[in-house]
Amino acid sequence: MIDSALDTLPLFERVSAVPASGGDGAVPPPFVDLVRNFSELGQPSLEVREGPIPYLINEFWTSGQRRAHSIHEVSYRACFKPQLPEFFIKRLTKPGDAVYDPFMGRGTTPVQAALMGRRPMGNDINPLSVLFTRPRLRPPELCEVARRLDEISWDEGEAGDPELLAFYSPRTLRHICALRARLIARAPLGGSPDPVDDWIRMVALNRLTGHSPGFFSVYTLPPNQAVSAQSQRKINEKRGQTPPDRDLRTLILRKTASLLSGGAMASHPPSLLTTGMAQSTPAIPGGSVELVVTSPPFLDIVQYAEDNWLRSWFAGIDPEGVAIAHHRTEAGWQDMVRDTLSELARVVRPGGHVAFEVGEVRGGKVLLERLVWEAAEGLPFDRLFVMVNQQEFTKTANCWGVRNNAKGTNTNRIVVLRRQTGIAGGSGGEVAFATQDADRRTQRIDRAVHLLGTVSG
Repeated sequence: MIDSALDTLPLFERVSAVPASGGDGAVPPPFVDLVRNFSELGQPSLEVREGPIPYLINEFWTSGQRRAHSIHEVSYRACFKPQLPEFFIKRLTKPGDAVYDPFMGRGTTPVQAALMGRRPMGNDINPLSVLFTRPRLRPPELCEVARRLDEISWDEGEAGDPELLAFYSPRTLRHICALRARLIARAPLGGSPDPVDDWIRMVALNRLTGHSPGFFSVYTLPPNQAVSAQSQRKINEKRGQTPPDRDLRTLILRKTASLLSGGAMASHPPSLLTTGMAQSTPAIPGGSVELVVTSPPFLDIVQYAEDNWLRSWFAGIDPEGVAIAHHRTEAGWQDMVRDTLSELARVVRPGGHVAFEVGEVRGGKVLLERLVWEAAEGLPFDRLFVMVNQQEFTKTANCWGVRNNAKGTNTNRIVVLRRQTGIAGGSGGEVAFATQDADRRTQRIDRAVHLLGTVSG
């Protein structure tokens, strides 16, 4: 299975297939040796090199989504599986350490960090991300959710936007609007909401639309890919379907029970979740992070704002005010990565690590890990290697259009960096670097904000 990865990594010089080594365990080996010698799933890692970039290839974690904790099972486009951050958290941190994702999406990294007793930290430009992540870090009991739902006067909701009747029956839409009004009043976006209200909103956001009776809507695309009302009417006509009445209370409780079925959330330090650009996160203290596990938005592949318009409406978010950038050129994307890595150099402690996952885009013609490797040049990081996790082909990956090679495999590519330790605390040359790179980053951010303002205006 490893050999098939070489089909997607052109022009490689095969270095070695490294057998697992022994060791007395007295001193933990460097992370690169752990990855080289990894053979827990039955085969040794393969090391190959393309130019200056070393690659280590293996199946480092299993492809079975159901082997992860059930609390991860919420819908969001372009998210990696929990097994990815778990691999790095287990080997590069200890309980209490801070684990951070500057592009947290649905919150896979901070939630997994919390499950493992680490401090969960995350950021995303999309305000929905905090709404998906925060409730799962402090989940309520099922009985608490049931009692809170019983307080809602479901039939007192207003009819809402008639366009939404493409998705919902009139009765269901009234109930959705009743729930929405209560949550906006009791759990404002800018405050610290009651954990039960916060949880109910998170579950409702993930039940708004879908393809089964477990969702509030008639048959449609999942909530992470909401179609327009006009497109939904065409779906209804083609399928000869009419939106049925749904019991929101039952559906919310059913999904809650499923999310909580994997067991209690572990005890963990307080979380720190922010909303903003990954390139500028002043709320994250300098040198406070032990490990970063993240995956940035790719080259103009996923339309986050368009996919989440219905969720934004329910949460009371103006999608036009969310400045989610789409990087249409390799140079623009690489600038974003460089600016993000510059900020990570500030927040990651000396000796800490960054695992920067990227995926295939444009038919595999653009290998984003190369752009990340180049972007890190000159920053206070040691560029260790690119880790390729090769998995068995999965039905889910095929469904979402993930490109798989001819032999039926799917890969994650993770650029692994280590924060340099030569000038701990920052002085001299490091201060000069920080000042110069911060100036360049500020100029690019200012240009991006100006362009976004021009577009939205």
